Amino acid sequence: MNAGAPLTGAWDPLAFRMPCSMSLTAPQVDKRFSEVLWEITRAIPAEGLTLRELLERLGERSLLVLCMFLTIPFLLPISIPGSSVPFGLIIALNGVGVFSGRPPWLPDRVVKHHLRANHLVAMLEKGTRLFARMEKVTHPRLFALTHGATIARLNGMLIILSGLLLMSPLPLPLSNTLPAYASLFLAAGNLERDGYLVAAGYVMVFLTLAYFTLVGVLGLAGARALLTYMGM
Repeated sequence: MNAGAPLTGAWDPLAFRMPCSMSLTAPQVDKRFSEVLWEITRAIPAEGLTLRELLERLGERSLLVLCMFLTIPFLLPISIPGSSVPFGLIIALNGVGVFSGRPPWLPDRVVKHHLRANHLVAMLEKGTRLFARMEKVTHPRLFALTHGATIARLNGMLIILSGLLLMSPLPLPLSNTLPAYASLFLAAGNLERDGYLVAAGYVMVFLTLAYFTLVGVLGLAGARALLTYMGM
């Protein structure tokens, strides 16, 4: 999965880079994403990194690669406490960038979020293996879901929605995993022009909305039953 591959088409927001204010210093745009993650893993300092420092090490990657990277903690059996809100927000803002074709603004408070070294190493090692497997099967296909201004904006809107759903504070199984997979498939599918992955992202967005709706309906029914039981 070459994150720096040029993208074709008259209107192409997917190749936009991070704002210059991020001072990115490690472009490495010709390397596969799994290779970049492995190199970052080997250079994590003992004190950990802020999210800004991690983004600088990630290099001048496209918005979609950044979205993929930030889904890692929610795809695998690892945990980075307090990461769903800042990571989900950045994914949503990157979706805005994809939709509008402009680099997104990232709040200073978010990029100063500190990540411990042991959490980062676990995330990056497992993410490296995951993306290495993905790189073996992704390739351009089903272009109806990846080409054109309208479909690009639609996919950007769904990335925004996935990021916002990822930020939800529900302490329930799958509440982070489902929107994370939606973001991953949408980002990877658009980056690689793989319409099958984009379609999988659509399915995950639908499943996420269905899951949250079901949780809301069951919660409301439970609250009503409790009130009835208490005679209120």
